[in-house]
Amino acid sequence: MVAWGERIGRGARTPLVIALRGDLGAGKSTLARAIAHGAGVAGDIPSPTFNLLFSYDAPRGIRLHHLDLYRLEDPGEVWELGWSELGAANELVMIEWPERAEALLPSPRWEIEIEDAGDPAVRTIVARSVGDPLPLPEMPGGAP
Repeated sequence: MVAWGERIGRGARTPLVIALRGDLGAGKSTLARAIAHGAGVAGDIPSPTFNLLFSYDAPRGIRLHHLDLYRLEDPGEVWELGWSELGAANELVMIEWPERAEALLPSPRWEIEIEDAGDPAVRTIVARSVGDPLPLPEMPGGAP
């Protein structure tokens, strides 16, 4: 999953919104970190669970935003995070717990759902595009 995330980060064309879905501990933050590192963000990339939003500049000239909406009680709270400004031409936006603002999610976007397969080393990933974003990179082993 880390290798695939790094590939996404290296090859992502902006603007791009990625909705990361899955239960607690499924690996959403792990995948988001890998995407950010692949995009060239150096250093620690903490989970935005308590801050809700972290933003990073990547050397390729893109701005990366990592949101965690888990703590939202009302979808309207996303406006306080600058929701209307997210997704500009040079931005890669990753949203954990997107179902907290489902009706406000932009299209096009990528949807990536991660499921715990019962083994800490194994995850089931379902990825699809909504609208018409660029195609998702293949996962290691050739799976779409």
